[in-house]
Order: sequence, then structure tokens, then C-alpha cells
Amino acid sequence: MEKKNPLYNTHVKLLAFDLLSLSQHSPDSFSRRSIPLSRAETLGTVTLRDHKPNTFLRFAIDDGTGCVPCILWLNHLNSPYLARRRSPQDVRLIADLAARAAAVVKVGVVARVRGRISRYRGAVQVTVSDVMVERDPNAEVLHWIECVNLARNCYNLLPHPSSSSFLLHK
Repeated sequence: MEKKNPLYNTHVKLLAFDLLSLSQHSPDSFSRRSIPLSRAETLGTVTLRDHKPNTFLRFAIDDGTGCVPCILWLNHLNSPYLARRRSPQDVRLIADLAARAAAVVKVGVVARVRGRISRYRGAVQVTVSDVMVERDPNAEVLHWIECVNLARNCYNLLPHPSSSSFLLHK
């Protein structure tokens, strides 16, 4: 039996200090206040950029509360995993999108990052699915306000997973 959680496959907006303090229960399972999470969205200034062409782009997003390590994979065209699970057209499309995202990630830009929460060498990171450079000078402040508001009025109010109010399904 699996417990249904409305936040599990949602890009949960989190500040770096919250994201970096998530607990890990299994390779793909992280939690905040005992609520399972799998995906996150964060926004901040790119402070580090390490690019290995056709392999990956590693960068860090600093939102003022901490630096979130991010990894954007660029090896889609060489991946046997994707070749078995996707059509060649899909793989090319995914590779093109990743290459375009990598091109806009530069040190000093403000970027919004969404992706899967993962761990590498003991540290939480975001395995990036999409990146958007923010041009609005108020984007960081608005993100902070949204994160605090969501934490107070949504994330902290969810019932504990062991509670009967979580829906059970087989």
C-alpha cells in the first residue's frame, strides 16, 4: 500500500536552507517535516559554473540562504538508458533543450531552476529538468515571499504521512 501525497511529484518552491536540510530515506525519497518530496524549484544567482561539453553542466544557485548545487546532464545523445526508453526524435529534442539551457546559465545571472531532488557525495542537489533566466528585478524577492507563504500556509499544514487523512490506494 502506498500513501498518496499531493506534493510528491510537484515542483515544491523552497529556499536553499530548506532544500539543503531535507532528510533522505532512500535513493529517491527525500522529506521535509516528514512529508515526502521528489522535485523542487529554487531561484537565485548563479555563483559557480563547471561545464564539461556533451557530459554535464554543474552550477550553484545562491538565494541568500545558501547555495544549491545543480547538475544539468548534457549526455543525452550518448545515453544507452535514454536510447532504450525514448525515440531518437525525443532524445534529440531533450538534448537540444538541455544544450539551450546550458548556454544561458552564466555566473551572475538570476535563474529559476526546477528538477528532481537527488544526492551526490552526501550532499543534496537538484538534477535539473529546466532553467529559466529571470529578467524581472523583483523575481528573487517574489520567490522569497512565495516560499515563506507556501511554507506557512501549505507545506507546514499538510497532515503527517502516518495520518489517516492521506489517501491510501493499492
